[in-house]
Amino acid sequence: MEKINKLHEIRREYEKSSLDEQMMDENPMREFRVWLSSAIELIKDDATAMVLSTVSIDGRPSSRIVLLKDVNEVGLTFFSNYKSRKGQEIDENTFASLLFYWKEQERQIRIEGMISRTNPAISDEYFNGRPYDSQIAAISSQQGQPVKDRSVLETSFEQIKAETMGKSLKRPEHWGGYLLKPDSFEFWQGRPNRLHDRIVYKLNGAEWERSRLSP
Repeated sequence: MEKINKLHEIRREYEKSSLDEQMMDENPMREFRVWLSSAIELIKDDATAMVLSTVSIDGRPSSRIVLLKDVNEVGLTFFSNYKSRKGQEIDENTFASLLFYWKEQERQIRIEGMISRTNPAISDEYFNGRPYDSQIAAISSQQGQPVKDRSVLETSFEQIKAETMGKSLKRPEHWGGYLLKPDSFEFWQGRPNRLHDRIVYKLNGAEWERSRLSP
């Protein structure tokens, strides 16, 4: 409790690297792939974890951690329950943001853009490659809905597992992929004295425009 009462005293310096916009790729998707590859090599767990922030139709934001499962020249893909809170908010407001934070490298990347559901074939392919128990979890879970207690979840899971043992499972219609197509990137590198490097890319038509922001 003593440390909680002294949050204003918690400090550290950022000294591991720097950013020179002239040395960065003109295409932020390519630059992102370089940063992501570096993070995956260095960080043991959850290098692909990202904060997904969505906004409801009444303007109320919400955030949660999801896992990046694919990245290409078009955008970034993750998978979830379409009936979850995030799914409902994406249906209401297709603009969202992603945030990667890699403390080991003193780096973060903010990505903004429009989200849409992936082609069903992409969702099927990913679902079919998941572990069997993960497939059952996707089928049995009513993500975000109230349940009496954990035993309800476990009973549903075990019942479906017993009924489908040895069978090939089909992806449920309420579960699948999302693709965020970026129109904005911000690459952030911690620097000493809080003079952090912030390099922003904004999509203008078909071209990316790059600039430096004051920290």
